[in-house]
Amino acid sequence: MNEPLYGVYGVSGCGRGVMPLAREQLKRAAVAYDRLVFVDDKPEASVVNGHCVLTYRDFLDKPAGERHVVLAIANSAIRESLAKRCAETGVRPWTVCAANVVKMDAVELGEGAILSPFVTLTSNIRIGRHFHANLYSYVEHDCVIGDFVTFAPGAKCNGNIVIEDHAYIGTGAIIKQGRPGQPLVIGRRAVVGMGAVVTKDVAPGETVVGNPAKPFGKG
Repeated sequence: MNEPLYGVYGVSGCGRGVMPLAREQLKRAAVAYDRLVFVDDKPEASVVNGHCVLTYRDFLDKPAGERHVVLAIANSAIRESLAKRCAETGVRPWTVCAANVVKMDAVELGEGAILSPFVTLTSNIRIGRHFHANLYSYVEHDCVIGDFVTFAPGAKCNGNIVIEDHAYIGTGAIIKQGRPGQPLVIGRRAVVGMGAVVTKDVAPGETVVGNPAKPFGKG
């Protein structure tokens, strides 16, 4: 069989939230329903929400002309390791984008993204690989976002901001706009807590919480 095969990698809450978006995207492209499956390393059921669940080995063995996977895994380190596995075995990264996502001018989006309903990407934005943007999150103008970055629902990234690889922006967090040539920077593997209001740079690996956001555990 030469028809492509598509997988949502992960059958947890993230994967089950992405599957309906993937299904509708493939429906618009006239891809057969049974060419979309869940992929999971330790499946507990053979069918979930109407779709077959395959181990990665079974996914590779199933006849297909091409194989595409979107990594619906919240943990960015695991996402990176799975991306490497897929690349080594010839499985192509797949971007899943809700039908009502808004993308404006000059948006560069890396491979393997998940853009949930009501996400907005405005203008002159560069985003790296395997970006997750959950419900109602947005990225404003002149932002640069690294690889394996995660936005929880309602994360607000205003203009002239740099977010480095593996950073996590929590639900409802607000990042203050930077300045042209002087962007506000969220460092590599930094975590911005739920509802935090970030008004200055966040160091690599640091967790900040509160309004205004401060390093976790400090007064």
